[in-house]
Amino acid sequence: MAPFGGWEMPIQYPTGIIAEHRWCREQAALFDICHMGEFLYEGDLDAGGLEGVFTFSVKSIPVGRSRYGFLLNERGGVIDDLIVFRLAPEKVMVVVNAATIDNDFSVISSRLTGAASFTDISQATAKLDLQGPKARDVLTRFFGDDLGTLPYFTFTECTLLGAKAVVSRTGYTGELGYELFLPAHKVRELWELLLTDERVRPVGLGARDLLRLEVGYSLYGSDIDQVTTPLEAGLSSFVNFNKEFVGKEALLAQREEGAPRVKVAFRVNSRRSPRHHYDILFQGERVGSVTSGAFSPMLGCGIGLGFVSREAAAIGSTLTISHEKVSMEGTVCDLPFYRDGSLRS
Repeated sequence: MAPFGGWEMPIQYPTGIIAEHRWCREQAALFDICHMGEFLYEGDLDAGGLEGVFTFSVKSIPVGRSRYGFLLNERGGVIDDLIVFRLAPEKVMVVVNAATIDNDFSVISSRLTGAASFTDISQATAKLDLQGPKARDVLTRFFGDDLGTLPYFTFTECTLLGAKAVVSRTGYTGELGYELFLPAHKVRELWELLLTDERVRPVGLGARDLLRLEVGYSLYGSDIDQVTTPLEAGLSSFVNFNKEFVGKEALLAQREEGAPRVKVAFRVNSRRSPRHHYDILFQGERVGSVTSGAFSPMLGCGIGLGFVSREAAAIGSTLTISHEKVSMEGTVCDLPFYRDGSLRS
């Protein structure tokens, strides 16, 4: 049912994207995310150089907690968005996007001093996501009540199916969820076990993309990339300007001058779907383009993210989304689009 460990995670399973999306919002969805990358750092965070690599402080993360942020280039562009897990005082796991594994490892390695161990453990590590309002009930049914007590953005090291594992209370859907990291040779057994519960169904990349868009999460390669800064993308809350990191000077200059373009969220005034690269017009002039867009089953209308000139970004502004013979009206709105998820329940 699932290939595990490659780029073959299906866009959808036989039930289809809309049904899978609904299942995650109402029950428990199981995602094969084995293609994600994992790195292991062991050593002093300052002496080894890791503290200066990301836009957030690693050494201020308590053991047992995780933190989201960015790996930037000198221009402040996003090389990748990632999550760091503080496993021990001198041991962290870095989880990165699949398409950027090799480049991320090379860039991070180049910024370390050599006084620590830094290893790519992606091939040996598998990852499943269990997401949805019933996810906690499913997980505790199989592995005990302790996992059900994890607060948001915390994790625990434990044993699953006789193997060492990390279970984190994180996710990418806006629903209550968990990410399960374990040795690659155990992942099929875990997948098959979880699917014995009638509340669990497999869900593919199509529904996953729709779920994350409804709650306004950025997708690397679409909404953020190496020419987009966190300030432009509305993600400055994940940048700690009280520490040093590569790209800080560029971001400080942009903060002082003001970003020339900014990310906006918009709702289409119909059921039509805006698409990636569609033009965005304001008062008849092209001011940007769509980076993510789809029909939202939860809202019953088209929704999208895009970058526009600053004058077009005010909440309530009317935009025209256009591509060849397609034209639709949209209104700039706040994020998230969908606010009734079980994420923090």
